[in-house]
Amino acid sequence: MADLVTSLMNNAGSYVAHHGRPQGPRVLIYSHDTFGLGHLRRSRAIANAIVGERPDASVVIISGSPVIGNFEFGSGVDYIRIPGVTKLPDGDYRSLNLNVELDEAVGLRQALILQTAKAFQPDVFIVDKEPAGFRGEVLPALDYLQAAGCHLVLGIRDVLDEAALLVPEWERKGAKEALVRYYDEIWVYGLKDVYQPLQALGLPPEVNERVTYTGYLRREVPPTPTLTKYPKITKQPFILVTTGGGGDGDDLIDWVISAYEADATLEQPSLIVFGPFIDRDKRRAFMERIAQHPKLDAISFDTKIERLMRKADAVVAMGGYNTFCEVLSFDKRTLIVPRTKPRLEQHIRAVEAERLGLVSMLSDYNQPRTPERMAQALRALSTQPRPSQVTIPGLLDGLDRIQERLKALSEPAIPFTPAYRQAAE
Repeated sequence: MADLVTSLMNNAGSYVAHHGRPQGPRVLIYSHDTFGLGHLRRSRAIANAIVGERPDASVVIISGSPVIGNFEFGSGVDYIRIPGVTKLPDGDYRSLNLNVELDEAVGLRQALILQTAKAFQPDVFIVDKEPAGFRGEVLPALDYLQAAGCHLVLGIRDVLDEAALLVPEWERKGAKEALVRYYDEIWVYGLKDVYQPLQALGLPPEVNERVTYTGYLRREVPPTPTLTKYPKITKQPFILVTTGGGGDGDDLIDWVISAYEADATLEQPSLIVFGPFIDRDKRRAFMERIAQHPKLDAISFDTKIERLMRKADAVVAMGGYNTFCEVLSFDKRTLIVPRTKPRLEQHIRAVEAERLGLVSMLSDYNQPRTPERMAQALRALSTQPRPSQVTIPGLLDGLDRIQERLKALSEPAIPFTPAYRQAAE
């Protein structure tokens, strides 16, 4: 393992010495990806938008996701896969594939991140969600890039967690300290009027000056067709049931299936997308039940789920950030069934979205999870208003705002007024 890191260090120096810099900006994105697809898909959307606007740009994504190779990226985007880590049911972590202790895996990840920064020499470094990275692994790269004059950006989703858990967690991780020390800008991929994820941290005024609320990240249908074969029920109006990565979607899937099993009057069929991280035994058990019902079908995974979402008449989802962006982008009637453990992130987002009239919510948070409740909610989807019937300025302007900020960072003479201050003025 030491030889691998040494080789990368040598190659990094060779690359910088012998390769000229292209004219376009270079952007490095860090996505720790210890669980699910959320961080990867958000980083991918940003990277593809950057090269779509600037064909001369180069973007490298650093990711620990084991499925990153299944996704397509725009011309000008590439990725480096660092050794994966995975979250255990008890909340602890372990190395995903390597037979090494977690500390050794993190050390290897840290070395690879730093050497990528040295070799690529980015103009902008965007860190997704975790200011210090997983267990502080991005700190050496931040030190190096800050000294090199690289613009450092922290990008966070609209909701992180409830304040009672977020504040001690960030203190324990040193995340607040890293945010204050390193980052030139903080991009919140949401709207201040919807939720303020950093409010409880009590940041200094000069740090709040660095915050931009971008709006949500609009999604588009991939230009190339999917290789996934869709079941026959997708040839008629259907409900798409998606749990994202699927590692924590068992309860939602079970609840939907039980609704159809209990209520024979449900007319509209549902297609369930399990996600790549669902437990195999649970998937097998679900498929046995689905096979017994003519209004249900399922597929394992679709890397171009945007196409399937566009076809669907309505969507049932857990309410993760990326799915929320997609249902807004494709203007789908949506029922959010949020996860409430170990974080309330999805529940908070669902409550605020329902308050604004963008979605409906069905929760088992202090309420019984009965088939009848789900059947009633599924039936109500057909008459639910679409998100477009609510006017919220800047709702899906996230990628446009990111482009503006990247241009401003490349041309520092342009004065910068954070989005939240613009709204106040």
